Amino acid sequence: MKVLQIVSSISLIALIFLCLAWELWLAPLRPGGSGLVMKVLPLLLPLMGILKGRRYTYQWAPMLMLAYFTEGVVRAWSDTGLSAWLAGGEIVLTVVFFFAAIYYAKFSGPSHQTP
Repeated sequence: MKVLQIVSSISLIALIFLCLAWELWLAPLRPGGSGLVMKVLPLLLPLMGILKGRRYTYQWAPMLMLAYFTEGVVRAWSDTGLSAWLAGGEIVLTVVFFFAAIYYAKFSGPSHQTP
């Protein structure tokens, strides 16, 4: 179960850095950075709960990832060059986080606890 927490934490932090780098330096919509960098703010909401292993956060945070997964799919399909590759990275990170968090929430439940 500790592995799932580590994978969730790493994928969430990597997604935060990917989104920051993408919209500020690597492939922003406008030269010099884009206001789309604000999309990182919702990712900060579950960060502390994920790092601390709070089951409730692991239950709701995967639903947040669906928006980022959708953005990744749309931009991978419509963008070209580096932006399309970054969108692919976003897709991978959201899928990894989604499944790691779901399984962490499942296996940390009361029915899976040893007395």
